Amino acid sequence: MKKVQDHYFKKAQQEGYPARSVYKLVEAQQKYRLLKQGDNILDLGCMPGSWSMYAAEVAGSKGQVVGVDISKEKKTGHRGGAPVTVLCADIMTDEAVSAMQDVCSVFDVILSDMAPQTTGSKWADQQKSLTLSRRVLELSGHLLRPGGNFYCKVFEGEDFREFVSDVRRNFTMTKVFKPKSSRSESREVFVLGMGRLEKFSY
Repeated sequence: MKKVQDHYFKKAQQEGYPARSVYKLVEAQQKYRLLKQGDNILDLGCMPGSWSMYAAEVAGSKGQVVGVDISKEKKTGHRGGAPVTVLCADIMTDEAVSAMQDVCSVFDVILSDMAPQTTGSKWADQQKSLTLSRRVLELSGHLLRPGGNFYCKVFEGEDFREFVSDVRRNFTMTKVFKPKSSRSESREVFVLGMGRLEKFSY
């Protein structure tokens, strides 16, 4: 295990988070302030729950976090702040969208740390990642309020620039962000869109 992995793994254990991936959100929050107190936050691909835990802490008691994951696990860690509701659902289905809206009709922030099951084929894995990311962007057109923020993991590769352009068209500010806590050999980056425009085209 590399030193950077050791550092973030141990840090997550010490701070009570289920996974080191939390720092990919923490770093973005420290730099861009995409989460605010009182926010309604949708966390797609939420398990094992680190992002939902952290988002709940930032949102505080007046906020709300809805986590969605295809895993049958129903519970994430929680240590105060906003209430966290976890839905077991496939985000590709209309039923999942209805279930999210039953909990909260519109969100201030949509987060996604989803990754596909990898096949070992760089091209195939990147295309699967893009499919997930495009679905998150599509959902932002339905579930994210105008002015809201979007933060989504995607694997760099073919069609990546086109995806970034699609995000840029729908947000006031768009950034491609590589957290220090991401493994150096990983192709993952995060696309941040801040200030969803009133008119959303996808």
